[in-house]
Amino acid sequence: MSATDKPPFRADHVGSLLRPPALAQARAEHRAGRLDTDGLRAVEDTAILEVIELQRAAGLRTVTDGELRRSSWHMDFIYQLAGITQVDGESLHVQFKNEHGTYDYAPPAMRISGRVGLDHTIFGDAFAFLHAHARPGQTPKLTIPSPSMVHYRGGNAAIDRSLYPDIEEFWNDLAAAYRKQIGGVYDLGCRYLQLDDTSLAFVNDPAQREHILAIGGDPDHLHELYIEVINRVLEGKPEDLTVTTHLCRGNNQSMWAAEGGYDFVAEALFGKLAVDGYFLEFDDARSGTFEPLRFVPAGKRVVLGLVTTKHPELEAKDMLKRRIEEASRYLDVDQLCLSGQCGFSSTEEGNKLTIDEQKAKLELIVEVAAEVWGY
Repeated sequence: MSATDKPPFRADHVGSLLRPPALAQARAEHRAGRLDTDGLRAVEDTAILEVIELQRAAGLRTVTDGELRRSSWHMDFIYQLAGITQVDGESLHVQFKNEHGTYDYAPPAMRISGRVGLDHTIFGDAFAFLHAHARPGQTPKLTIPSPSMVHYRGGNAAIDRSLYPDIEEFWNDLAAAYRKQIGGVYDLGCRYLQLDDTSLAFVNDPAQREHILAIGGDPDHLHELYIEVINRVLEGKPEDLTVTTHLCRGNNQSMWAAEGGYDFVAEALFGKLAVDGYFLEFDDARSGTFEPLRFVPAGKRVVLGLVTTKHPELEAKDMLKRRIEEASRYLDVDQLCLSGQCGFSSTEEGNKLTIDEQKAKLELIVEVAAEVWGY
């Protein structure tokens, strides 16, 4: 079976990596006012050089900075968009859960209080550092939240309607800001961009569709609107820029928030979304079956998130191979790749693994990909 020189790769990973203790301590010192911004940046730089080497040593061709400069996978980006304001109070409540219990998460609220725009390339300096220090054979990937995430947190209720009496103008401004962001990172050398999205996975869960209704949305068709907006963002993108999306049902300290297979969104998601590949969670029963993959057209890749990032136990290679074979009943095996089901540290707290256990997971992904595809 052929290998691929273009991302997503046969062995890949979502993006975020565990923060080392020295970085966690430095961030705490910075928040307390005992470490200045330059001092924090120096610690971040050292930690990122270490995760670049970790990914190389694991055998990966994708390299990210592990999102080590962020506290949150999405809000560190969203709050930098012009027109977005963090406000007092809380936005939607999300209940994370696992076999040990539940955790009520209520992130700070946001409001769209100005015209949405982009006045600088977000994460530009971070990507430039990664690009400058990537090793030969490593393809730097930048992960950013999809435009859907700017809306899904609060829906139309979070938008100042005196600014946007016509909601279509909001979507136009948001898409234009994202197109400008893509151009900015492309000019910095980015050729592998990932749009991280929980909304397109959450809407498979009936409980989340109730949330959509509560914030003034249409639970039956919101995913179609989001797909249309993402496609607007990707209009005219450079041909040599690979764009993937990662669908997640929540990833916070080894807990998850939503459940349900991809059936509800599959036809529109796979048939209409103009991305090159999909990172999909398939690490347990709450992700549903592989049957929705029958809607994936030729020429697109699906990265099967069969290796969980939520606990340290290593999956058996034979089980992973059987799962890949099962998925190939619905999609040609040459269109499949392998990864973790999500990042290891979507928020700075991270999942309940050690850095050595994280490396073992990444090595497992590379080893299985080599045995299946000759990676």
